[in-house]
Amino acid sequence: MNIGVIGLGLIGGSFALAAKEHLEDVVLYGADQNQAHLEEAIESGIVDQSLSPELYPKMDVMILAIPVNAASLLILNLLDQINDNALLFDAGSTKASICKIVSLHPKRNQFLATHPIAGTEFSGPSAAFADLYVNQTQILCEAQKTRPDLLEWAVQFFRLMKMNIEEMDPQAHDQHIAYVSHISHISSFMLGKTVMEKEQDERTIFDMAGSGFASTVRLAKSSPEMWTPIFEQNSVNILEVLNEYIANLKEFKKLLENKNWSAMHEQMQEINAIKTILEGIPEGKNNFKN
Repeated sequence: MNIGVIGLGLIGGSFALAAKEHLEDVVLYGADQNQAHLEEAIESGIVDQSLSPELYPKMDVMILAIPVNAASLLILNLLDQINDNALLFDAGSTKASICKIVSLHPKRNQFLATHPIAGTEFSGPSAAFADLYVNQTQILCEAQKTRPDLLEWAVQFFRLMKMNIEEMDPQAHDQHIAYVSHISHISSFMLGKTVMEKEQDERTIFDMAGSGFASTVRLAKSSPEMWTPIFEQNSVNILEVLNEYIANLKEFKKLLENKNWSAMHEQMQEINAIKTILEGIPEGKNNFKN
């Protein structure tokens, strides 16, 4: 089996390593806009050789793991070039846009829109590892539009990686992911910005930053090249949740200004209920993906 991976960072590289671990007689081909990343991926054994456009028709499976804006521009060309029995799936953090783009393509039934809810704050081939997706959720959008035999193969592959599979409407996906992922990245970026602007002494930040600060701003190390297009494509949903988030910050600020400690305590106690929501999330689960 020939598998082509476009985008050899954390997500694409981890898919490649998982394929090598779980599939038999597989040859991995890779492509990346960054030539150094491609060379690193080949040297480290993430992929076996480079993937050029003339090889697209020879691939049995194509994995598109690049920023969502670039994926939107490339997806139709890839569908044009893959053979009639190949599967193409993407791994982007927004789904409505790409599902709309492919909706009228003659090979729409060879495409599967996916979003693996997994990742770290690190990027590049060196960040990839085969177990990234173990016990993580793989969201499938419009799975009913994918050819049954190709969908069956994809589901079996994801299950071999021990992923938990969920199906979701693409518009609903983008709305929910704005709340549970995209707003978290914005909060992290802005907290990092605020601290760097107010605390000019880097040594003081290093000395005083505890685990709480480090975990909260960890996402601020995420790739701007990946996240700017995500914010662009999901701006409507993000603005909705961002307005609500800002309103809550303003309310908390007013409690501070009015020295209303009892109301503050009561509000935080109510928010503690999130513990019960998060109890079902496996320990160490990382929801940082694009």
